[in-house]
Amino acid sequence: MNTPPPTPLTREPTLLASLRALPRPAWILCFGTFLNKFGAFVVPFLTLYLTSRGCTVGQAGLAISAYGVGNMAASLLGGHLADKLGRRKTIVLSMFSGAVVMMLLSQARSLPAIIALTALTGLTNEFYRPASTALLADLVPPGQRVTAFAALRMAFNAGFAFGPATAGFLAAFGYFWLFAGDATTSVLFGLVAWFALPRGGRGEQANASWGEALRVLRGDRKLHQLLLANFAIGLLFFQMASTFGLHVIHLGFSAATYGAIVSLNGALVVCFELPLTTITRRFPTQRVMATGYLLCGLGYALNAFAHTIPALVGCMILFTFGEMVMMPMSSAYLANLAPPDMRGRYMGVSGLTWGLALIIGPAVGMKLFEFNPAAYWLTCLALGAFAALVISVCVDARPSESRAVI
Repeated sequence: MNTPPPTPLTREPTLLASLRALPRPAWILCFGTFLNKFGAFVVPFLTLYLTSRGCTVGQAGLAISAYGVGNMAASLLGGHLADKLGRRKTIVLSMFSGAVVMMLLSQARSLPAIIALTALTGLTNEFYRPASTALLADLVPPGQRVTAFAALRMAFNAGFAFGPATAGFLAAFGYFWLFAGDATTSVLFGLVAWFALPRGGRGEQANASWGEALRVLRGDRKLHQLLLANFAIGLLFFQMASTFGLHVIHLGFSAATYGAIVSLNGALVVCFELPLTTITRRFPTQRVMATGYLLCGLGYALNAFAHTIPALVGCMILFTFGEMVMMPMSSAYLANLAPPDMRGRYMGVSGLTWGLALIIGPAVGMKLFEFNPAAYWLTCLALGAFAALVISVCVDARPSESRAVI
């Protein structure tokens, strides 16, 4: 008997069909994210700003770690508010408060004030994230989440592609303009969220208590595995906004060159990540993530041998390819692990992991880079390999839970 040809229902949807299937609020969320990230001028240039004001490298690393402390607290606060207050209101509150604190930071002069306000900036600027990702997971079904998170990352990186390059030129006229631009785009995202994102939502209708949520979080072994792998790769990722800038400057290149190379990362994601997901989503999720982790570690560590702009660009391309392979799949995997009534807090715990990496990574990375550059680059390679190994281990899911399929 002849086997009938596959029906259209068995075929993978095209990229265009997958994008058309996304609901209008998902695109509004992407647009707001673009506005916000285009104006994220300050954090990538914080090390250069502080050292230009006479701070030592160690003091600059301490300030960036303070941002990480705020970021870590933001993950818990944002996850809680996303489930209790609602996704939209949490985003609006984060954007408006973040704009105020950013302008206060621009006027800080003493090191204690800079550190305190940098931590508060990390809190206010970042507690929208769990609400944003939880809202996107609310809006789309499991089968569309890889595409949806890739679209959100496209918007994020479209802003990031133009933002640092723009900031590099603005910095020539004075660092104050970085703070003012950052605050303005935060306000714009807040207005978009208030007027255009859906009111109400799943997070405001049915919520598990914190006691129940903690019980589920403690028992979710797949979540623990993902958090450990992401912590390792987070230590690596945050070198891009800290030690990598010092590496570029030590090679004799300008802040504008550093901004352009970092912006290349965002430009590549914008151009290629969505098409790449049409390929990566056909393969086992954890295998894809492991491949991405390993490529990130290799791409960044090869900067040890990069002493020209073309070589730095080549390393950035390899690093970014690993990021494009790993990140959309990782985000969708986390969204599918999370029960709907705990989705904000799952996203918050994930953000907590990245916040902890931000606290530790830049400060330790810059110290290690100053002490022994060779050891620094080897450590970065090891972090990528460790993350790949962790996510490759087979871990049983919670016996009582049926998981969505990516």
